[in-house]
Amino acid sequence: MRFSGKGILLDIEGTTSSVRFVYDVMFPLVRRDLAAFLERQWDDAEVRRACEQMAHDASRTSLEVWCGADTIRQRETVQAEVLRLMDGDVKATGLKQLQGLIWRQGFESGELRAHLYPDVPACLRAWRGAGFDLRIYSSGSVQAQHLFFGHTEYGDLLSLFSGHYDTSVGAKREVSSYQKIAVDFELDAGEILFLSDVVAELDAALAAGMQTGLCLRPGNANVPPGHGHVEMKSFLELKIENN
Repeated sequence: MRFSGKGILLDIEGTTSSVRFVYDVMFPLVRRDLAAFLERQWDDAEVRRACEQMAHDASRTSLEVWCGADTIRQRETVQAEVLRLMDGDVKATGLKQLQGLIWRQGFESGELRAHLYPDVPACLRAWRGAGFDLRIYSSGSVQAQHLFFGHTEYGDLLSLFSGHYDTSVGAKREVSSYQKIAVDFELDAGEILFLSDVVAELDAALAAGMQTGLCLRPGNANVPPGHGHVEMKSFLELKIENN
């Protein structure tokens, strides 16, 4: 695959990192630590904001309207909602914010080190060195993205990225999300390459005018034939050309 644009937008799960790392390591840590974290950090401003966002995600105007003024009931409601959303693999903004706060403790303590495919670090450095604008678009919160790339198995790679987007910009299967991201890049959409393992996300990016590449990483879900996106098994297959 050849690319001669100016910006590269990357998904995380199934693109730069194994889906299994998220589901087998990161999500279980949230389930394990959730109750104790909420009890310990309940009065923390960031936690309160995440919980208020969960109330808005549940179509309530506030946490108090959602579950009353009693602190214990609020915590129990939030805990139950987190587990419900995780069981349904729902990409809700408040959930992702709260998960990110729990993951922060894991990354900062050293318990978590983000998995990356072996080709990823060198390619990211090469692309950045060649002058490409690298950014991330993931359903995980921007905060979680910062933690992830700041604490990888290959060290701190966060400085390689100049932008991060999560579901606050819009759903990953909506064309408007990629239109907004292109505006923020300050590039024509056709100068941006989006790499993901999800065909529906790539369809939306393509409809917004971006170039696309489908990542076929080990353990990724099977993709339908005739999807219309260039396939790659490794970032090494991407041949970049400076304009």
